[in-house]
Amino acid sequence: MLKKIDYILIISFAALFAFLALFLFRSADDNRLFNWQWVFAGVDAPRIFLFLVFGIVAAYVLSRVALFERDPVVFLFLFSFTAAAIFWTEPELIVDASRYFTQAKHLEVYGIDYFLREWGKDITAWTDMPAAPFLYGLIFKLFGESRLYIQIFLTLLFSMSVVLTYLIGKTLWDEETGFIAGLLLLGMPYLLTQVPLMLVDVPTMFFLMFSIFTFIKSLDQGKPWMIALAACAMFLAVFSKYSTWPMLSVLVIVLLVYLKKEPRPTLRRAIAVAMLSVLLIGVVVVLKFDVISGQIRLLLSYQKPGLNRWGESFISTFLFQIHPFITLAVVYSLLVAFKKRDFSYTIIAWLVVLVFVFQIRRIRYILPVFPLLALMASYGLREIESRDLKKFLAFTVVITSLVIALFAYLPFARNVSAENVKEAGAYLNSRETEAVQVFTLPLKDPVVNPSVSVPLLDLYTKKRIVYQYHPEFFSPPKNIATAALRFTWEFKNPKYYENDDDKRNITTIVVISGVRDGNRVQPQYLKDRIAGMRLLKKFETASDPFRYKTIVEIYSKP
Repeated sequence: MLKKIDYILIISFAALFAFLALFLFRSADDNRLFNWQWVFAGVDAPRIFLFLVFGIVAAYVLSRVALFERDPVVFLFLFSFTAAAIFWTEPELIVDASRYFTQAKHLEVYGIDYFLREWGKDITAWTDMPAAPFLYGLIFKLFGESRLYIQIFLTLLFSMSVVLTYLIGKTLWDEETGFIAGLLLLGMPYLLTQVPLMLVDVPTMFFLMFSIFTFIKSLDQGKPWMIALAACAMFLAVFSKYSTWPMLSVLVIVLLVYLKKEPRPTLRRAIAVAMLSVLLIGVVVVLKFDVISGQIRLLLSYQKPGLNRWGESFISTFLFQIHPFITLAVVYSLLVAFKKRDFSYTIIAWLVVLVFVFQIRRIRYILPVFPLLALMASYGLREIESRDLKKFLAFTVVITSLVIALFAYLPFARNVSAENVKEAGAYLNSRETEAVQVFTLPLKDPVVNPSVSVPLLDLYTKKRIVYQYHPEFFSPPKNIATAALRFTWEFKNPKYYENDDDKRNITTIVVISGVRDGNRVQPQYLKDRIAGMRLLKKFETASDPFRYKTIVEIYSKP
């Protein structure tokens, strides 16, 4: 008969073996951003293995501390916030952030009325929904245009998602299931790297979980304020991202589960939530029908077929980017729930099952479902009788994932060429100049329109940017109709970058390009502009495997 210490040793060695196995077979990872072949290319793997050993020891110590469970909400919130805040130093790794920043800045500069009126018109909306950019714009308007404020806000949403995961688990089953699920949400290295990025995935995850939790409480309690809150949560979820529309089908599953308990009051409360949410959503749909219908056509003609081209394997997502212990616990939970005929389990399993049924292989598209995945894994771990053993396994997953994310993922993120724009912005902040004029150079191999880097530079610097986009200078790729970054070629120069003053009065010039000196040709208009200036600084870190490199040069008059 195995003792508790035997199980602890088995879990410890299994965690170390899992890392070694994934490291040795890292060629199977095809993630488009944090591929293990890339993140471990310049990393001392034995050093990380040593950190993992110490991490497992720390997991054992944490599992013996009962203080955390006295106030699980506070612990989960603070622990998750601290863990995610470590990654604030990474640059904006995905160029989509350029869109969301531009949309948010329109609200900051021109006001809420302009944002609501011009969304999808003067404010290019692509296939985006307005909820997250609207909130980002409000933050800029109220607190100032700083990336730090956005990162604090996103980290708060992430930590609240962890708390909501706990609360849903506690409501459906028990406090321990919720607590373990909240912990396991930190056992997904890829998710931790996405929290500080100015995208919409983390807000979407929060609004989805908030919708599920408030709807459950509405059906359970029927309080008017909770019904109103649930309707508002659904409103925000609908207008956070189009992919949440099918995800909200989980609310139908919630309704079916609760109808078995008290049919009449449950149905009455559900109708109240539905009517209020439809009213709120309907107003926006009617006012922006032309914009929304156009976006849906683009999604069906471009985005939907593109998923097959841009996808990543489930092996990558559920073994490399999510701790394999979580995946194993999820599979086991399916068997346990089937054996117990636990109908409540369908609430957390529904969307995860849909991911496999519809073969959604892009990790960013399924990121909002990660809390439900954590709940499924926690449900499977309920079968472990020892409370200490469950906590040890959960903390082992969390600590080992943090070690990998901190010592492999984060250094990789800090060494991609996107870091050049971030460092250039910080350097400009140290200069005594009010405004800078930016030039972007066309690429011989046009993967991305380099003009989208201008808003990202704006995000990093406090200086006023003057930039004029000339589309005739930028030739899109031949496959533009199906290109993954097609939106960059529809870049529209915001009016706030235009300046009627004499640009010759600006003494600092920034040049953004995508190739090094040996392969780059400066157009005559740029040569004339920087004539007599000296090169102050060049940022050209480009050790990443991506085709598009961002190189920044800063010139100034002597």
